[in-house]
Amino acid sequence: MRVSLWPRSLAGRTSLILLVGFALIQVLGLLIHTLNQIQLERIEEEQDFATRAVIIYRHIAMASPDQRIAAAAREPLPDSDSLSLSPFPPSPFTTYALPLGARQIIRASIFAYGIPRSIRPHGIILRGIGFPPNDVISFGLSDDTGPGPPSPATMWLTITSPLKPPAPWRSPSFATAFIVMSLLGASMIFWAVRKLLVPVRTLAEAAERLGRDVVNAPALPETGPSEIVTAAVAFNTMAGRIRRFVEDRTFLLTAIGHDLRTPITRLKLRAEYMDDEEQRTKMLADLDEMEAMVAATIAFGRDVTTSEAVTRIDLPILLRTILDEAADGDPAHGDALGFAGPEHLAMRARPLALKRALTNLVGNAIKYGDAARVHLRPQPRDLVQIDIEDNGPGIPTDEMEAAFEPFHRLETSRNRETGGSGLGLSIARNIIRAHGGDITLHNLPERGLRVRVSLPV
Repeated sequence: MRVSLWPRSLAGRTSLILLVGFALIQVLGLLIHTLNQIQLERIEEEQDFATRAVIIYRHIAMASPDQRIAAAAREPLPDSDSLSLSPFPPSPFTTYALPLGARQIIRASIFAYGIPRSIRPHGIILRGIGFPPNDVISFGLSDDTGPGPPSPATMWLTITSPLKPPAPWRSPSFATAFIVMSLLGASMIFWAVRKLLVPVRTLAEAAERLGRDVVNAPALPETGPSEIVTAAVAFNTMAGRIRRFVEDRTFLLTAIGHDLRTPITRLKLRAEYMDDEEQRTKMLADLDEMEAMVAATIAFGRDVTTSEAVTRIDLPILLRTILDEAADGDPAHGDALGFAGPEHLAMRARPLALKRALTNLVGNAIKYGDAARVHLRPQPRDLVQIDIEDNGPGIPTDEMEAAFEPFHRLETSRNRETGGSGLGLSIARNIIRAHGGDITLHNLPERGLRVRVSLPV
């Protein structure tokens, strides 16, 4: 099973990109803060070590030469530091030179604390030793403590202090503050993405409403940022043009139907005065067929779903009513009609339009398949599925989509004797799609056709 971490929605992708960028910025900021803290801690540690070393040196240097060893033994030291008096400074072979920055900080701290001129050291050596590293400061002690320049060093006072591991997050509130800032930043990202993508969702909903109901779909609000206003104006202009086109088509078909009904009626009256009975019957049948085709065409163009209000209906009761009416109209097919499904299932729909679509489908199943078995099944995501099965010859797979085209009739199963204008499926699909659903055709394994209707509840 393939799992993709890349979200499908625009909001998810935008949020993911911003969150990754925010996380990188947070990590970079944390890294810079950590390095600065480590550097500051090193400076503080070296300054403290230099200050401790100067204090120790002053105590020992001010003692007489024969008392310096005893003074060094009495000098309080931190547990980690060590002190030694020896005739020689630290060997350059066992130690290494400290970085220039560390040497400058230590020397500046030593001279900032101050050493009296009378006990000024003969020399100061700054080195490093061991790993983990230790700072080493050696002061040259002279036996001459009087005024004047110091004499050559006879003893070297060496003080060693290990460098402690850095603790850049010593503040107990630092982790809490960092987590709070991260959560606030992520919350702001989610809020901003949702806020900025509301117009996109509104545009999608407006397009969906326009696809379902061209005539009654409300205009898109022309508010918000300039880009959203431009898109809303373009969408409303497009919707207006589509609406005018549909209205013009409806008016044209209604006018044609109205104009054709008058000559058809006159022809029927004249046909009644024909002496030839056979020709009169044929002419009246042709005129009836023309009248039915005109009525179907007008109904297809008018699309009654655009004017009927949406109400709450009980779908199983509607289906049983359609089947009962079909059985009353042709009692011979009463045994071939059946319903299977829940007793009650409420949904919002245009009752007359939906009944007309389902009546067309049930009527086609009876007329061309000698049966109409209706199965109603609730589906996930607030959908409902209606299957209408018959016992007919079915439809070739390559002709299934063409069967929904206006005035398209399949001669293998639809002929002039059975009637029909080729608009039943077209009207039914228009009505179902106006409700947000769809119709598909499937041949049964052995014989028959299944018309599957999917509708949102």
